[in-house]
Amino acid sequence: MAAMHIGPYKLSSPFLLAPMAGITDAPFRRLCRRFTAGMTTSEMTTADIGLWHTVKSRRRLNLDLDAEPRVVQIAGSEPDQMALAAKLCAARGAQIIDINMGCPAKKVCRKLAGSALLQDEALVARILTAVVRAVAVPVTLKMRTGWDPEHRNGVAIARLAEECGIAALAVHGRTRSCMYRGAAEYETIAQIKRNVSIPVIANGDICTPEKSLEVIRLSCADALMIGRGACGRPWIFRQLEHYRNTGEKLPPLENGRVRDIMLGHLDDLYQFYGDTTGVRVARKHLTWYCKSLHQSDAFRSRVVRVESAAEQIRLTREFFSRQAGDGLLAA
Repeated sequence: MAAMHIGPYKLSSPFLLAPMAGITDAPFRRLCRRFTAGMTTSEMTTADIGLWHTVKSRRRLNLDLDAEPRVVQIAGSEPDQMALAAKLCAARGAQIIDINMGCPAKKVCRKLAGSALLQDEALVARILTAVVRAVAVPVTLKMRTGWDPEHRNGVAIARLAEECGIAALAVHGRTRSCMYRGAAEYETIAQIKRNVSIPVIANGDICTPEKSLEVIRLSCADALMIGRGACGRPWIFRQLEHYRNTGEKLPPLENGRVRDIMLGHLDDLYQFYGDTTGVRVARKHLTWYCKSLHQSDAFRSRVVRVESAAEQIRLTREFFSRQAGDGLLAA
């Protein structure tokens, strides 16, 4: 797998963090980059700039000034609105604009945004053309394999995207109607790769080193995008890179290392959101971390119910102080 470029930007690794609303905020993106994620993308932001004054939108538009490329994802269904949003994001310092046509959430699809757009190829073309013409930076597209299993039009959308000037495609191996149910399929991604000359990134169900190589083989993709597999395991990018380069798995993380990762993540959340909101946001990340921690049920039950940052930190430290030995987590 050769190094992948998006426009002038050479990615440092083929293992990328998928944008996930409510998850891939600035603290989580920073953490994943520490573990060699080759690219991180902002959470999905509405193209309705009238809503950008909200606290949530301001946080989602927070740019990773310490990273390159800086990628902002926008979602909407009006070509002119999308073009203006892209132009403003580029003016703020975004180096790549990513268009969301992959989100299956009902509240997004009800507005004919996200993966709902895959039903209307003419509208897709108008949106992509408007955004590409509006900015001087590369524009990428996140999509699914189609609207439902009977309408897998991913190849047609991909060809259209290339014709409109899209610089790269990220394809989740499910249709919109599949949501996240069942297993991802990679044959459609392979078909897309055969039908376009721009880089193609495969996404969906990539959670182990072995699975990463299988998906590369099945999809022939230029890179992989990791979403849910990184939740509670931001070190997965380093694991995948090591396995790809050596064919060997990294040893399990030691208790002290996991503790420090979690405490550092919590501290970054509190600084970014403030203690009150930071505690609430931290609860879901702590729940994901606990899925890999042995004998963590009682800890999880308590730590997601406390109301203060100090208490979350105290409980986390106490949990690890009770653990004996190394290799707490599976590699």
